[in-house]
Amino acid sequence: MKTAKEKIEAGKKYELSEAVKLIKETSQVKFDAAVELHSRLNIDIQKSDQQVRGSVKLPHGTGKTKIIAAFVSSDKEKEAKAAGATVVGGEELIAKIQKTGKIDFQVVVATPDMMPKMAVIAKMLGQKGLMPNPKNGTITPDPAKVIKELNEGLVAFKNDGTGNVHLAVGRISFADELIIANVEAFLEELKRLKPEGIKGSFIKTVHLSSSMGPSIPIVF
Repeated sequence: MKTAKEKIEAGKKYELSEAVKLIKETSQVKFDAAVELHSRLNIDIQKSDQQVRGSVKLPHGTGKTKIIAAFVSSDKEKEAKAAGATVVGGEELIAKIQKTGKIDFQVVVATPDMMPKMAVIAKMLGQKGLMPNPKNGTITPDPAKVIKELNEGLVAFKNDGTGNVHLAVGRISFADELIIANVEAFLEELKRLKPEGIKGSFIKTVHLSSSMGPSIPIVF
């Protein structure tokens, strides 16, 4: 890590193309590391109207397959499976999770009619940040469409308890231009979500890093 950090000039903000090259040079792990974006926002997390939550379709995906659960009525189960959902079901799936507490999926999509029925497992899902939300498109009357988009690069994001947003925007193995396009798509959407009550700059800083690698501040 010390050797990697020596390649980054203290106090400098790098152009995106420079940062992507540096990320690859400073990645020290033997696996195909994720490229992570970390953005510090000028928001008051105590104010409900300043919460930042949304979704964006990364043009080149994240390089990682998602395990998607679809909570749908029986007439939509077949199309949800065909679209790429790994776990599909309705009330019986809810009952199973309520009984076992087993949650072996990473994203949840649900139709509006299933939401009241999911109240019994809402706490379990909420603790893992998996509760569907209309703001990121995971509550939908067309689950097959959303599942397909998720598998093609649609990712949800929200600010954490310290006013930061974190997102994987690719893998080290991606070509530079693919990572750049993903970062630009995300930043464009993040800027669009600026809460009305924010005065001055909305985005304070943006850093890129690889898994277990040093962070690099970028010009945005």
